[in-house]
Amino acid sequence: MTDAHCHPWDLSELEDGEPERRKHGVAAAASAWNLEQFEYHEGLARRAREEGAPPISCTFALHPQLSGMADSLAMPDPALLYDLAAQGRLGGVGETGFDLFEERYRQKEKLQEEWFRLHLETALTFDLPLVIHQRRALHKIFPHTGDLKRLRGVIFHSWHGTLGEAEALLRRGLNAYFSLGAGICNNHKKVMAFGALGDPGRFLLESDAPFQPLRGRAHSSYGDLKVICEKLGALRKEAGSPCADPGELEARIDENYFRIFPPP
Repeated sequence: MTDAHCHPWDLSELEDGEPERRKHGVAAAASAWNLEQFEYHEGLARRAREEGAPPISCTFALHPQLSGMADSLAMPDPALLYDLAAQGRLGGVGETGFDLFEERYRQKEKLQEEWFRLHLETALTFDLPLVIHQRRALHKIFPHTGDLKRLRGVIFHSWHGTLGEAEALLRRGLNAYFSLGAGICNNHKKVMAFGALGDPGRFLLESDAPFQPLRGRAHSSYGDLKVICEKLGALRKEAGSPCADPGELEARIDENYFRIFPPP
């Protein structure tokens, strides 16, 4: 299977996720926001190549939620993003974007805009896919669609928008993919409706490990992907949509993933 968005560094503080990832044969895109995390993910990716395990693609960005701690000494240097891209070490740029869920983030909307522009320009310069975080902030993405459609891939992490919003982005020319996670199983009506009726040629799956657990779980991990895919198939079968068999869905989603994150 494939996991379009996860955080192995954070998962490692709760469990060693690699045995489960390899058990389920999961190729993953690992997201980092500082150098320590990124180098940890690079180490996992290197060992996976050496041992013939499913690949890991390493992405990097200043997460928009970091804007709420912008005065902290823990903030990474924004120039690190460009350096990693220039060195050919990035599989993608992200997760970047906007988070307007809480007041502390809303107060930093201008800073988030500056960061997003930096990330977008880097992805354009180095022909990298962009992973977008858009919590309560999808409206912030539409003004950038003229540039976003120039990218070879735009991944909407933890998509909770409607089918109409997804189609509007595609009509604007974006090579957009919509990543579905635990919301499919946790009774999020909009994302369930999108999964039931949307185009599977635009679907990805994600665990967001460890941050978006299935209901009743303490944290998410790679084994959740099978549950999410089966639920997605059930929703499509109930709606009478094509590509409802979980195995067919998994194969289609894997094709989408490797189009964006080709194996080494």
